[in-house]
Amino acid sequence: MSSKVSNKLNEQEKFWLGDFGKKYIKRNYSKKIQKNTDIFFKKIFKKKKNIKTIIELGANVGNNIKSLSKIYPKSKITAVEINERACKILREKFDNIKVVNSNLASLKIKEDYELVLCKGILIHINPKQLNKIYNKIFTLSKKYILIAEYYSPSPTKIIYRGKKNKLFKRDFAGDLMNRYNLKLVDYGFSYRYEKYPQDDLTWFLLKKN
Repeated sequence: MSSKVSNKLNEQEKFWLGDFGKKYIKRNYSKKIQKNTDIFFKKIFKKKKNIKTIIELGANVGNNIKSLSKIYPKSKITAVEINERACKILREKFDNIKVVNSNLASLKIKEDYELVLCKGILIHINPKQLNKIYNKIFTLSKKYILIAEYYSPSPTKIIYRGKKNKLFKRDFAGDLMNRYNLKLVDYGFSYRYEKYPQDDLTWFLLKKN
């Protein structure tokens, strides 16, 4: 699919298109990371849901998609990713998914999906764009939304690998529930010191009412 990345990118979006984004891709090539990710999603979907279509916003090289494909092997999956190099890897790695090269603010997809996944992506979005992104997430979902991000009860900006203005913590799930008619189905926390960690991610499974 042709690129949909906007020519007018903000500071955070340019950051992920540059050298840091390339290094991030390399860090994601790890059997250990993939195993940890497999177990993370098995816990969330231990009670299997009826999910036939999935979209991940910020898919990178597809670790989350690979895990979800094992749980829902017959599902149709779309991956949205800003980094063109990561998109190339996704297309080479998976022959049965749709890959969209786009930043989230410029994303234009008419379909809706039974599961919308945001894992480690909203924390890197410029807070001024969040309302627009929230609306896209809600519109893309026909049933479930899974948010897996760093949590803070109030908006917090922290240094990310020595870089300023690149990571923002807040209650993303709470924002969505306060804004839209969503039900909290389940939630949990992955601690960095557990056997199969996910770097202190808090996850929330939401459902449209």
